[in-house]
Amino acid sequence: MAKGRIIEADTAARRAKLLKLRRQGIPYDDPRIMGLGYANPGAARKDLTRALQHHHEEEAAEASVYRQQENERLDALLAAVWDKATTPSPVFNKDREEIAREIDLKAVDTVIKLMDRRAKLNGLDMPVRAELSGPGGGPMQLGPVSEAELELLMSLGRSAAQRQGDAEEEADGDADEG
Repeated sequence: MAKGRIIEADTAARRAKLLKLRRQGIPYDDPRIMGLGYANPGAARKDLTRALQHHHEEEAAEASVYRQQENERLDALLAAVWDKATTPSPVFNKDREEIAREIDLKAVDTVIKLMDRRAKLNGLDMPVRAELSGPGGGPMQLGPVSEAELELLMSLGRSAAQRQGDAEEEADGDADEG
């Protein structure tokens, strides 16, 4: 084993012991932590920070690889349905005579779902903004509330959002008809 790998293995083992001790609530200046070879409690604290950062970077790298794989799968699926969703195909009557050319609406729906999945996977969608307001749209005045009162307020907010969504759908339907 190369000298660098031996040092890496020693560092990983020391950090694993440090993490275990800290999870048990052992303070940095405890002899068990100092016995791991740290010059002072600050060095142990700094090493724990490095260990957590290293772990975070490994997780981020794994997430990036997963995201790339999922994007490639979505690319393949999108390629498989794209032509059906964008190129009109002939529509035949009972006598096998072409009567129209239409795009496949099911394929269009599939494309939209794939695009939506890609947007979520890559964080492209804007976050939904939710706001709870008081009477007349003014600020909500809150003091100490019980859990039941809080549940009631949240259900009222959900009901208002559902009514607004219904109104928007109705408006979209009216616009389609006109």
